[in-house]
Amino acid sequence: MKFVDEYRQSETIQKIATEIRKETTRPWTIMEVCGGQTHAIVKNRLDQLLPQVIELVHGPGCPVCVTPLETIDRAIAIAALPGVIFCSFGDMLRVPGSEYSLLDVKADGGDIRIIYSPLQAVKIAEDHPTKQVVFFAVGFETTAAANAMAATQAKQKSLKNFSLLVSQFLVTPAIASICAAKDTRVQGFLAAGHVCSITGYESYLPLAEKYQVPIVVTGFEPLDILEGLLMCLRQLEQGSYQVENQYLRAVERTGNRPAQVLLNNVFSVSAQCWRGLGEIPASGLALAEEFSDLDATKKFALPEIKPREQHQCISGAIMLGLKKPGDCPHFGTTCRPDHPLGAPMVSSEGACSAYHRYSQQVKTRESSMSSPNNQ
Repeated sequence: MKFVDEYRQSETIQKIATEIRKETTRPWTIMEVCGGQTHAIVKNRLDQLLPQVIELVHGPGCPVCVTPLETIDRAIAIAALPGVIFCSFGDMLRVPGSEYSLLDVKADGGDIRIIYSPLQAVKIAEDHPTKQVVFFAVGFETTAAANAMAATQAKQKSLKNFSLLVSQFLVTPAIASICAAKDTRVQGFLAAGHVCSITGYESYLPLAEKYQVPIVVTGFEPLDILEGLLMCLRQLEQGSYQVENQYLRAVERTGNRPAQVLLNNVFSVSAQCWRGLGEIPASGLALAEEFSDLDATKKFALPEIKPREQHQCISGAIMLGLKKPGDCPHFGTTCRPDHPLGAPMVSSEGACSAYHRYSQQVKTRESSMSSPNNQ
């Protein structure tokens, strides 16, 4: 399969891993920003191919993980209202709120629908004119473009029963925040290729210069990630700090201009609270004034939301690269996919989910190999 199989070939992967081992002379800590990259690393055990002195830490690039608890609680409150059809990507349903999850609301009879495209929510609104349809618009620049398209279509169709609960994030300010943190251990970054396919990577140039860190735009296949690591490692070893693009097949320096125009029409930059990280200035997107009538927080009169954070979850420290999932005393015990304390254990891009899921697969495989039936 073009653009897939050639990035999973074992011989090429081993060759790049050998290059990394040859060129590594001292310890380095590198962050992959996106949770999709984290899953690819753990699933393919790429970290096992690296010298032990290279430590990979996991960034805040999981949209479900960084959605604030207050927003989760607000989503649950809206979804429980009579006459509302609440549309969401599936990952959000199992994220625990202060007391309940969206899945609990669905079990109690709430009309919550899992969708795979924001435009599905627009279609549902067209098909159910007597219902209020609310779309939970979460994610980074990649999904924001599709969400902006949904808002634009709803406007063009003059839908009065469609609105969005917006929780959108911008990646560059988050990387800047990590770079500026006094206790950061991160010395280089693998930037998320899909985000850069929208934004380009020019916004990273001043970051690399100011904080003297290499940033390599990287894809998601095993060979992408190892090539990105090799490019980042070479810069670190040479004392260089540039922005490089490993993901040439999908990312251009200036990004996708039409998508950027769409984003700028629908959204305006705002301060954003990141779960586990706190508020970061100019790191979010809010509906622009022209689209404010689609704002679900204004359409529905809700009682005051008072979120109660579960402080056992250390997702903030994990997403800043300060700790790893295995450092959490609750990992795999009181926090499991069937009983999560926080979003990183249930999201398809969550670091805890990746560690738990693939460590279980390894155990199963090792157990099978040691079975007397296989001797």
